[in-house]
Amino acid sequence: MKPWRVEPRGRFEEQTVRSRVLEGNPLGDPHERPLWVYLPPGVGDDPGRRYPSIYVIQGYTGQVDMWWNRTALRPTVPELVDQLFAGSGAPPAIIVFADCWTSLGGSQFLNSPGTGRYLDYLCDEVVAFVDDRYPTLPAREHRGIAGKSSGGYGAMVASMLRPDVFGALASHAGDALFEHCYLPDIAAATRALRDHYDGSYERFFADFKDRPAMSKEPDGVLLGIWAMAACYSAEPDGTVTLPFDPATGRLREEVWARWLALDPVRMAAGHADQLRSLRGIYLDAGRRDQFWLDLGAAAFSAELDALGVDHVFELFDATHSAIEYRYPGGLAFLAGRLTG
Repeated sequence: MKPWRVEPRGRFEEQTVRSRVLEGNPLGDPHERPLWVYLPPGVGDDPGRRYPSIYVIQGYTGQVDMWWNRTALRPTVPELVDQLFAGSGAPPAIIVFADCWTSLGGSQFLNSPGTGRYLDYLCDEVVAFVDDRYPTLPAREHRGIAGKSSGGYGAMVASMLRPDVFGALASHAGDALFEHCYLPDIAAATRALRDHYDGSYERFFADFKDRPAMSKEPDGVLLGIWAMAACYSAEPDGTVTLPFDPATGRLREEVWARWLALDPVRMAAGHADQLRSLRGIYLDAGRRDQFWLDLGAAAFSAELDALGVDHVFELFDATHSAIEYRYPGGLAFLAGRLTG
């Protein structure tokens, strides 16, 4: 492993997508978004040849330039992608790195009146942009989606909500089984509001905007729970409704039910036909995932088994952190299923 960025054997191209559906979004976030596209060696040599495409999406707080961040003594994700596809580790595929970041940290790749129409942006605008400019096979049977954490969640739900767009998915420790991955953070957020902000999110945001982000210990959990509420339980006018009483932490059952309706584990039965139509499903998670997303992956896998949906599922020895080395396995699986 070399400690500095190396010249890829394939090539990366940076693009800008000007979105109509994100114009005037509730958070005032940019509607012009960066997009990176990886082309394996040889793509373009034969003008008549076309390739599968795989859309890689990020976890909560991810923005597209973070893919080039290096974990100590390890290659970056773009380097792993180039090693895979330039080294004959998988059939050639065009890899698309899309950006669905928001100023709350993320969109969960959903349409929400609290954040914006990110599902439409990804499925309609980004896909059309790529298919128009690159030699893709422009059909869902040859288009996949992959991600980790919130990106893994996005891969699962986009494949269920828009099976006309994506024909296979890979989810690495995707958000699922919400009672385990979110309820602990709801308890922690309630305690942080009580101890530091008199139970008030308004006071938290007033403090947060005047200092470096994440400079206080409760910042991550407070911002994260608010962001999830903006994605899962915003009202039509954009008002964010929390699924708990911030003074006590007691669940607001009717709002929590709105969250559960967007849990992949609960969604699966209602989208059985869409899931059965996929050409491949790859799930994995670390056995020691600190957000209990190994349980979510196992529960989603069990739902797929009950529905008779073929898939691959693996638990491995790791936490939620620094598992970027798992990406090549998921990408190779998708490239194989989407080829031909």
